[in-house]
Amino acid sequence: MIRYEHPLNERVRTLLRLEDLFDKLAFFSAQEEPYDHHAALVTLFEILDVTGRADMKSELLQELDRQKQALELLRKSPQNPEGELDEMLDDIQISSQDLRTVAGKIGEPMRDNEWLMGIKQRVGIPGGACEFDLPSYRYWLHLDPEVRRSDLNEWIAPLLPIEKSFRILLRLLRDSGKTDNYTANKGMFQQMGAGRTVHLLSIKLDESLPCVPEISAHKFALTIRFVVSSSTQKTRLYEEDVEFELTSCTL
Repeated sequence: MIRYEHPLNERVRTLLRLEDLFDKLAFFSAQEEPYDHHAALVTLFEILDVTGRADMKSELLQELDRQKQALELLRKSPQNPEGELDEMLDDIQISSQDLRTVAGKIGEPMRDNEWLMGIKQRVGIPGGACEFDLPSYRYWLHLDPEVRRSDLNEWIAPLLPIEKSFRILLRLLRDSGKTDNYTANKGMFQQMGAGRTVHLLSIKLDESLPCVPEISAHKFALTIRFVVSSSTQKTRLYEEDVEFELTSCTL
């Protein structure tokens, strides 16, 4: 099965982008080759851009606090076994404390590093990271892999409270999901909403199906078109019935 997630507001869209970037960063930074560590550094610069808003930290703290209050009320409910939510509440508490220790703007230590910002400026230009443009960067890429990895870990460390925070929020969001099975007749599916706010849609398809979902949604209606997956043809509707699993998540 292949899962396709579709965010329905800007906040969730940002969380999913951060998750994708941090997953790539973890993969590339764990490798040995210079090109892998170049990819890790470029990904790190992308994370800086995504987290560049001044209110990012305060938004994460507010959302963690809101989820903490909701879980504390849920924990007091007689329908919930005692201690079931304690671990998640502890994680939220620790994550909030760590996030508050982040001084200034997110990624401030990297932004204050002239060498790194010089590289960031050049990699934004096609072919801008060539050796004749950045000889000191070429030297760094030829250092022992463990030295490069140590540097990467040092630059990543101030961002770890951000990572832990958004992963908690995405876990809570996905765990809230309500799942149903549907069939899209001749590749089309429509559903009228009941005015309920949904923050994330998740669609699971059999990986053998040669199609992908295109989603248009708001709180009053949902439309899914399954289009043929092709890298050579124009987009066209997959004109067969498609069975799929739809999960609606609300944070």
